[in-house]
Amino acid sequence: MPDRTYLLTSESVTEGHPDKVCDQISDAIVDWVMKDDPMGRVAVECLVTTGTCVVAGEMCTTTYVPVDEVARQTVNDIGYTRAKYGFDFETMGVFSAIHEQSPEIAQGVHVGGAGDQGMMFGYASNETPEYMPMPIVLAHKLAAKMAEVRKNGTLPYLRPDGKTQVTVRYEDDQPREVVKVLLAAQHRPGVDQEQMREDLIQHVVNPIVAADLQAPDMQVLLNRTGSFSVGGPQADTGLTGRKIIVDTYGGLARHGGGAFSGKDPTKVDRSGAYMMRYIAKNVVAAGLAGKCELQVAYAIGDAEPFSVAAWTFGTNQLPEEEISRIITKVFDLTPHGMIEHLDLRRPIYRKTASYGHFGRSDPDFTWEKLDAVDAIRAEAGM
Repeated sequence: MPDRTYLLTSESVTEGHPDKVCDQISDAIVDWVMKDDPMGRVAVECLVTTGTCVVAGEMCTTTYVPVDEVARQTVNDIGYTRAKYGFDFETMGVFSAIHEQSPEIAQGVHVGGAGDQGMMFGYASNETPEYMPMPIVLAHKLAAKMAEVRKNGTLPYLRPDGKTQVTVRYEDDQPREVVKVLLAAQHRPGVDQEQMREDLIQHVVNPIVAADLQAPDMQVLLNRTGSFSVGGPQADTGLTGRKIIVDTYGGLARHGGGAFSGKDPTKVDRSGAYMMRYIAKNVVAAGLAGKCELQVAYAIGDAEPFSVAAWTFGTNQLPEEEISRIITKVFDLTPHGMIEHLDLRRPIYRKTASYGHFGRSDPDFTWEKLDAVDAIRAEAGM
């Protein structure tokens, strides 16, 4: 008999979700700066609503950033291309309110210190090939597939906004089957909901959720209010940094509270969280634990972290205190060290802003590499 059976649920959103529109615009601005001025500093937020895009924040760079052009191109790429959607790249008003970085913040960063105080978490698990919790992996893949079948014309009635939610049954802390899939898919007016559900099962759900993973009575639910023809920024105001659980581990690990998008890598909200994911993944791959959650904390202007802690939920082969010691011995956790180790001064960020920052196979996502396994095992004496 299993020791414990329980259900875990995670959600994702498509690139056309209003909050994700904002994340992508913010990260597209970071990429523009990183392309021409890798030492530039950016902390940019975005807000979108009907017909309007507001970009605000701070920036310190030697390059010119055409904010209006960057925002419009991003919205066009996402698929808001017609005024009838209530929001489109040609007719939206773009308002910019960007100023220079505070000199009091800058003086701490100039000498290699952290760009802010705070704590960051990283997590990895051996339950999937991605070293991620299964519910968030599947939720992201479903959301990405919904965008794919919209863009390639397979389901031309779909529009950019959408959400996914996946519930997985666990036994003995291992995923066994998917029991429920919830989809919210924006569509043109008048589409038959039952036909749309059948189309999405055929073209989205079945290609992503393998047949042997589907529970015999797995439910696929669609647009629970009956329809979803009005969506995107016309229906819901979007903000940068409002999908931090979607961006990380789907609620199955802790979060320090700091968003990623719109921030250059001197902001430890971003680089610290990426580094903790990288280390946790390598710790699990090295066999030190089946699950690993890490916390690191910083003070603004200080280079060395305040603390480093590890939790392994009873799956550890070494004491957790020893795992923490190994981490501080093997890795340089100063902001400069993390940026250099992960090569973060590159224009790679816009593509992180949709479908999760972790568990992706893109080679630009250096925090997903498993190139520290040997160093960890050597320090552990394994």
